[in-house]
Amino acid sequence: MANPAKKSKAVVLLSGGMDSCVTAAIARMTHDVALLHASYGQRTARRERRAFDAIADFYGVSERLVMDLNYFPAIGASALTDSRIAVPEQGHLANSASQSNLHAGEIPVTYVPFRNAHFLSVAVSWAEAIGANAVFIGAVAEDSSGYPDCRPEYYRVFQELVKVGTRPETRIEIATPVIAMRKSEIIERGIALGAPLHLTWSCYQGEDLACGVCDSCVLRLRAFEQAGRTDPIAYRTEVRR
Repeated sequence: MANPAKKSKAVVLLSGGMDSCVTAAIARMTHDVALLHASYGQRTARRERRAFDAIADFYGVSERLVMDLNYFPAIGASALTDSRIAVPEQGHLANSASQSNLHAGEIPVTYVPFRNAHFLSVAVSWAEAIGANAVFIGAVAEDSSGYPDCRPEYYRVFQELVKVGTRPETRIEIATPVIAMRKSEIIERGIALGAPLHLTWSCYQGEDLACGVCDSCVLRLRAFEQAGRTDPIAYRTEVRR
């Protein structure tokens, strides 16, 4: 019997959150994956690293790289990296009016300036070094916080940068498989693929229990409710949307 065709390699940016976990599950269907994690001075860096390690162990992935982008706190201007800026709680995404404002151009204080370009640059460098032909990132444009570096056009432009900034023979696709999905759809897709959602971490400020009131927790809880599923992680406070 002939051996099945060998899968090509892909680098997957895995924060430890739900979107990147499901993205990794999708990538594994077509590629052998190498997992890349970024620590950038965020409030929950240690907890996110634990989630990354647990998900990588779950999938048995040995090819891993952890990058330390410790200059982001010095840059500041984000509630995720600057302790002087409070993480917004609850009401920020509490109603459709807030969501409309976000999509009209209001950028939350949890936005880290141009962060994803730093992640992608390292990912493409590693992909080229190890012969990977794709970089997967779990960016979400719909049903999200409205970050400008999560928009589809951002990744289309970055794809052009990869083409002109790598070796002539290099072919690396920037893959964003969940970018147009609603959070509830991402959950359903993850469950269908057997993704370990119980190992993921989304909270912006808690490291023992998820706070339940930051934007990320509220979006996650709302999505599980819309999907008719129970979130497998524990919360200090649950806010139903």
